[in-house]
Amino acid sequence: MKEITLPVSDETIRALVVGEPVLLSGIMITGRDAAHKWMIDTFIRKTRAPQGDDEQVYAELKKLLNGALIYHCGPVVSGLDTKQYKFVAAGPTTSIREEPYQAEVMKHFNLKGVIGKGGMGPKTLKGCQETPAVYFHAIGGAASYIAQSVKKVLGVYKLEFGVPEAMWVIEVKNFPVVVTMDSHGNSQHKAINDNSQTVLNDLLAQPY
Repeated sequence: MKEITLPVSDETIRALVVGEPVLLSGIMITGRDAAHKWMIDTFIRKTRAPQGDDEQVYAELKKLLNGALIYHCGPVVSGLDTKQYKFVAAGPTTSIREEPYQAEVMKHFNLKGVIGKGGMGPKTLKGCQETPAVYFHAIGGAASYIAQSVKKVLGVYKLEFGVPEAMWVIEVKNFPVVVTMDSHGNSQHKAINDNSQTVLNDLLAQPY
């Protein structure tokens, strides 16, 4: 498996191809629906005025996300009372929910990729070509196993969104993923869907 340390360069991203297994190490941030909508509305499309600590968090995210990854994850976290945070479960969230936002977020923050499950659509695939970036597929149903890759919780932003929707800053070691959308316009998710549709059409066309 190819080992990649974050942050990652454009050259490394462009060298990745669909189907390639990768072990990720370094710092990444979790982000789901609330986080993506907040970033889009407040700082990218600017349909909402910044409030509270928004500007401060944004300045930190600009540094943290540059050349890094967002993980579509709603973790189970212990130590909330003592702030001695530890990830108990860290499975991927279905990524297609972020399709309306992801390409713009990648471009704005110079993200080199996202991690999730189920793949994403044509808007994100185009964004992967332009930024460049890739989509890493994580193992669904292996939340406890993946949490073992999270060596340290470095901080959290927007905890008021709730624990699953907050933006957790984590340090990972040998986080296992597979490239399923690359920066060359290839999507394993689209290929499987297209092949499945062809098989279905052939079955439907057969006489009974």
